[in-house]
Formats: sequence, structure tokens, C-alpha cells
Amino acid sequence: MKVIAGNSNRPLTEAISTCLNTPLTKANIKRFADQEVFVEILENVRGEDCFIIQSTSAPANDHLMELLVIMDALKRASARRITAVLPYYGYARQDRKAGPRTPISAKLVANLITVAGADRVLTLDLHAGQIQGFFDIPLDNLVAGPVFEKDIRDTHNMAELVIVSPDVGGVVRARKLASRLGADLAIIDKRRERAGESEVMHIIGNVTDRACILIDDIVDSGGTLCNAARALKSKGAISVSAYTTHGVLSGGAVALIGSSPIDMLVTTDSIPATQAMKVSHNIRQLTIAPLIAEAMVRISTERSVSSLFG
Repeated sequence: MKVIAGNSNRPLTEAISTCLNTPLTKANIKRFADQEVFVEILENVRGEDCFIIQSTSAPANDHLMELLVIMDALKRASARRITAVLPYYGYARQDRKAGPRTPISAKLVANLITVAGADRVLTLDLHAGQIQGFFDIPLDNLVAGPVFEKDIRDTHNMAELVIVSPDVGGVVRARKLASRLGADLAIIDKRRERAGESEVMHIIGNVTDRACILIDDIVDSGGTLCNAARALKSKGAISVSAYTTHGVLSGGAVALIGSSPIDMLVTTDSIPATQAMKVSHNIRQLTIAPLIAEAMVRISTERSVSSLFG
């Protein structure tokens, strides 16, 4: 196995390398003066099983292009198999035509990754399950649920717990975690007037005198979670925490969450923490390095990945 690190999330890649007890493959990845990406693999990879670890997080276009160029370099160096490991799959929210004359960018990115030379893809908590069908190569979509489950059991009183989906679209994800925890489920019905804004309408389920945990895949502006937390507190919730896989947290999201009723926002390190996140009093990260490392080993040794989740 050869593990190649992109520049998007070096701390996670190094943690995965430690879990695998495999050193990172030496590579020179740099920018020319005009910002063109240049890649040179400094080790022999002929006939090797190669894994490129690269989240397509901000700046998404730069990191995506870097991933494509690394794959092309490996393909031309006669790698036996190339697996694109994308802890965070950028453009995933553009998974359908939202209006006339608009793109399906998640499909375009899938085409780019395939044509660049990927033989398979490993990712985590895709925003929409149908994105798996955008690829004509094998794709393994890991879930952060087991990582969240362990942390929730370690930090919460299970007797008071209720799992909350912040919208109807996330019910399946929330229900699975609630089932694993043996907890009740609540759903927030909201109406979105325009992109980036949401209005909470009403809550389905009993949250009075309960410890509420919001479950989502992506937190970007933070508006949805903050509105949901206010609605839960207004209905008598004793505490509100949130667990989201991908902490995009763009713009003033960290400050917004810091001043919100959310007691703790927990994300994974699929996207590296900014300095603002590191010093925030109510944001922390869980590592997904062991989960991704185990999946990589199973792919390399041709064993089941789905059995990781029971």
C-alpha cells in the first residue's frame, strides 16, 4: 500500500498514516508562479495499490485540481490501483437541478475523478446517497455514526437523551443513530425561504426536560442548527448538543454558534479545524483516522467494508 497526501488535510493524513503504520509516500506537490499545480511522485509506485487522501474542502477548486493531477501522475507511473480517499466530498450539495439552466456539479466532479484515473472512491457521509450512482467505479461511503455513538455514550446521560433531526431530509440518519443508542427520535419541520436561511416551524416529538442531540452531515453557515437549538430550548429542552460529520463553518459560523444555545457542537476532522474553531468554547472535533485507516486496509486486502458497521 502506498499512501499519498494532498495538501487539504495534512493532520488527518498523518494520523491515518500512523494508524496504518505506513509512512507517507514521498511526493513533491507545489504551485508554479501562476498557481498551476505541479506533482512529482518521488518513489516507485509501479504495480502498487495507491491511496490519495484529499478532502475537497475550501478552497475546493484548488484541492480538487490537486487531487486530479496527483491521480494523473500515479496513472502515468503505472500504479496498479488508485483509490481516491475523500473524507469530505465537495460539491455534494449540488446533486440535482435546483432550477432551470443549473448544473449537477456533484456528477461533474464524479466524472472528473473517474476520467483522471481513479479505480475506486472512499468517502464519508455523502450529503445525498444518490451521489454513489454518479460513479461508474466502486464507491465506499463510510458513516460517522459509530464514532458519534461512542462519544455520546461517554458524555451524555442516556436516560434523558433524544436524537433530533434538524429537517425532514435527515430523518434516516437520525433514526439510525437513535436506534443504535436506544433513544427516542424527534424531528424539526422547517421551511426554507431562500438558500442559506431557514425558519423553524414546529417540533415533532417530545423534547421537554430532555437532553437533545441534533444530528446532521454538514454544518456550513450554522443557521439551521442555531435555529433548531432555539426552538428546542423554547419547548423545554434541558440541553442541546449537535453532532455533524463535516464542519465547513464558513464565514461567521463559528461566532454564530458561539453565541447560540448550542452547548457543544461536535464535528469530525474530515475538514481541518480553523484557529477560530480551536479556541471556541463550544466546538470540538473527533478524529475519523482509525475508521478511514481500517477501511483502507480492508480495501487493500479485498475484505468487506460494510461489515465495519454491523
